[in-house]
Amino acid sequence: MISTVDYHTAGEPFRIVTGGVPEVPGADVPSRRLAAMAGFDDVRRLLCHEPRGHADMYGCFLVPPDDPGAHLGALFWHKDGFSTACGHGTIALGAYAVHEGLVEAPPDGVTEVLVDVPSGRVTARVRTSGGRVDGVTFVNVPSFVIARGLPVAGVHVDVSYGGAIYASVPASALGLSVEPRHLDALIGHARRIKAALAGHPAAEHPSDERLSGVYGVIFYDDLGAGRQRNVTVFADGEVDRSPCGSGTAARVALLHDEGHTGDLVHESVVGSVFTARVREQTPGGVIVEIDGMAYRTGRHTFELDPADPFQNGFTLR
Repeated sequence: MISTVDYHTAGEPFRIVTGGVPEVPGADVPSRRLAAMAGFDDVRRLLCHEPRGHADMYGCFLVPPDDPGAHLGALFWHKDGFSTACGHGTIALGAYAVHEGLVEAPPDGVTEVLVDVPSGRVTARVRTSGGRVDGVTFVNVPSFVIARGLPVAGVHVDVSYGGAIYASVPASALGLSVEPRHLDALIGHARRIKAALAGHPAAEHPSDERLSGVYGVIFYDDLGAGRQRNVTVFADGEVDRSPCGSGTAARVALLHDEGHTGDLVHESVVGSVFTARVREQTPGGVIVEIDGMAYRTGRHTFELDPADPFQNGFTLR
């Protein structure tokens, strides 16, 4: 019996495992991620794959933080494995911590929920009004540019880091736009671009090999006046319904490098919006904060019949 609380952030699902799974071992969250990859993948597949999930599902295992300075630790997962960062998930975890009383919050004000994730310590600044959560700001680890204008799979891409490594491509370079009708074509291009960057020096994190590898490809339309529409295709063809939290931070790092100083209003392929900006500059990169909101969608108790022929689920994409 595995219990979860489910949220969506800007349309992107996030399944928080709250009980029924043994604690993932490890000295810190990055080492717990490696342990989860080795020993908890069957649970991930059970909860993420069909028939209990779907090919675009997302969620996390809650784990202890690295030290008492944080409230929670989280191991993020998707249909193909465990990611190093998840901004939309951090926003959901902030709302969850306040909703469940894990972190005391005033009826009116801002409460900081600190979360240790594989890429470092992040913050969800949860705004309450009249006793209700009405917004969350995700404050990320430092984001930075890795490479510009790399010729890859027939296009030129920019590579940047926002807790995970992303390649950015204007959709117009492929004769496309960020619209649902072009998703199949964009997924195909994302797979080719990601495969071409496998093993490339631009896919290497400068200080921690555990954070290396291109996680996603961001296709964007520049709408002018500090507004862009994007779709992030991550893992193996998984589509983010939200504007992508860590991907938004990676985009802001690129825009800041180009001299952009205002907010980025970042739309998703389903029309939801994050608003992001540089909060501060550090030697390791820019600290990006992203405004969003998460909504609880349900509570679940999953069970596994020993006779079930699809114990680990399946995916059709």
